[in-house]
Amino acid sequence: MARDLIVFGEDWGAHPSSTQHIVSRLARTRRVLWVNSIGLRRPRLAARDAGRLVAKARAALGQRPSARVEAPAGVRVVAPFAVSWPGSRAAAAFNRRVLGARLRAEIARHELKDHALWTSLPTALPLVGALGERACVYYCGDDFGALAGVDHAPVVAMERDLAARADLIIAASEPLADRFDAQRTLLAPHGVDYDLFAAPAPRAPELATDRPTAGFYGSLAEWIDVPALAAAARALPHWDFVFIGPVQTDVSELAALPNVRLLGPRPHGELPRFSQHWSASLLPFRDTAQIRACNPLKLREYLAAGSPIVSTLFPAMAAYADCLTVCANPADLAQAIERAQADAVRNELRRARVAAESWDARARAVEDAIEAL
Repeated sequence: MARDLIVFGEDWGAHPSSTQHIVSRLARTRRVLWVNSIGLRRPRLAARDAGRLVAKARAALGQRPSARVEAPAGVRVVAPFAVSWPGSRAAAAFNRRVLGARLRAEIARHELKDHALWTSLPTALPLVGALGERACVYYCGDDFGALAGVDHAPVVAMERDLAARADLIIAASEPLADRFDAQRTLLAPHGVDYDLFAAPAPRAPELATDRPTAGFYGSLAEWIDVPALAAAARALPHWDFVFIGPVQTDVSELAALPNVRLLGPRPHGELPRFSQHWSASLLPFRDTAQIRACNPLKLREYLAAGSPIVSTLFPAMAAYADCLTVCANPADLAQAIERAQADAVRNELRRARVAAESWDARARAVEDAIEAL
């Protein structure tokens, strides 16, 4: 019988993370209790944090957010009443006692059996051992010592303790896997929803039909090379540059250009309508510790979409370099974009490279490791 799971991850539906992709497939054969995010930093005196705290409080009181992606059958989502303060003993004790009691009641109510505790967040450490779990799984998808928006020192200390207690560690990239005990670590690179991104999708109406388009989707955050993108857009005035996703850093240099469009977030299911029709899909990352450890989901999604891809250098792209137009110097981004436009002849090669790397395949490998505990 498949082992049930208690999963500590980000807020369900906030974005389709690797944890959500894998767990939604594991839930086909087991019950899953999904616990929304226990934060990775203490709240600041800022409007954004205040709004998030209000939303969290409403969710904990049972008020459904106005925009929500429903969890699949088999997944029960719990909005926790927890204190986000990494490194605080008082917060840890409160979360273990108060949230632990809430979750034990949920475990009994939903009759979870032989369950394992899975956490993608080191801040769930106080709950390890408090929920009657038969095993502990740590899913490491990011470098928490370099990830933006994290209280690095206390979170890294919690991760160290969590890794020591985990029966199984699942790492999303080789640089992450190399940090842990090899005997307990499974390397599980990100997968792709191949059918979604490879199946022909109609062109998004926001895309021009008479001009080439360079496109990107994802968070516009500090790890994106905004100056290089702005320089490329200025050098290619006959191109449109389209960006999809939340803005989390200063993009005023981009926003001021007439051939740049910031479209904001779009539902995940609509992304192929853009990426399949871009003349060049962009992976414009800065060289940071976070990027050197990352394994971006959009890399395989771009490949499955088939369109030409321009990428800066980072370790996870090396295995697919023969399918990409690689930009070793950010100053050469405009030239790389123009070279990539002629690379449509390799569209099917790109799709073929990730056809066997579906999330279903990744979930099967993870399932085997969990059931072997």
